[in-house]
Amino acid sequence: MLNRNAERSAKIMEKFKEEFGADAKVSLVTMDLAVLASVREAAKAVLAQAPQIHALICNAAIAQVSTQKLTEDGFESQLGVNHFAHFLLCGLLYDRVEKSKGRIVVVGSNGYNMGLKRMNFDDLNFDQNYHDFTVYCQSKLAQMIFGYELQRRAAGKIQVHVCHPGASRTELAQDDDVSCMMKTMLTMFSPLGQSAEHGSWPEVMCATEDGLKDFAYYGPTERMEMVGAIGECNLESHALDKEAATKLWTISEEKTGLKWSP
Repeated sequence: MLNRNAERSAKIMEKFKEEFGADAKVSLVTMDLAVLASVREAAKAVLAQAPQIHALICNAAIAQVSTQKLTEDGFESQLGVNHFAHFLLCGLLYDRVEKSKGRIVVVGSNGYNMGLKRMNFDDLNFDQNYHDFTVYCQSKLAQMIFGYELQRRAAGKIQVHVCHPGASRTELAQDDDVSCMMKTMLTMFSPLGQSAEHGSWPEVMCATEDGLKDFAYYGPTERMEMVGAIGECNLESHALDKEAATKLWTISEEKTGLKWSP
């Protein structure tokens, strides 16, 4: 488990052992995705502890940060945490995943199909016209563009899959960075969603299921793809834009200081 909060992680690991037995092997590597130096240290720790990586699930994210905030490395916080940090982590761990014949799962969001529906390459930090939801949508689009480009580059080497959790009841509305209006909206619509556990099912499927397709997008398939049975969802062409993918990959290498490709 890679997590920035050791106390919360300890509680989760305890629940894990209660369900699967005291001998279940689960451990924590502390990592803060808002700090690239922390990502590098975490990757070193994972490589030291895990001789094989069968599935790397890029699940962590922040959302709807009400005012523009920059990471320690100078990135707009949502793009920095949701995309750049995962790009770096995947690059640092890729060789171990490939040697293990493993998988990488990128967790996107249907927000990719909202907002600008394109990468704002001229102003990735949204120094002009910052809007919390538009910026969140860009960060999830970046993740998905990266996921499908990684799928292209890693073809025949490892499996890469992209999924989304639907509308899941998580602790997002409790985040201090979320605006009061967004907290109210999330609370109001919460009864229409599904449990956080159900939201994790697409990730587990993409990490374990055989026969999954390339350039597919997996998640809940009912009620506007917010809840329900897990399957293949609609995927819009801007997530598969090869020109944008090449440009984003190059920029991501420059921003993270890691040049890599399968």
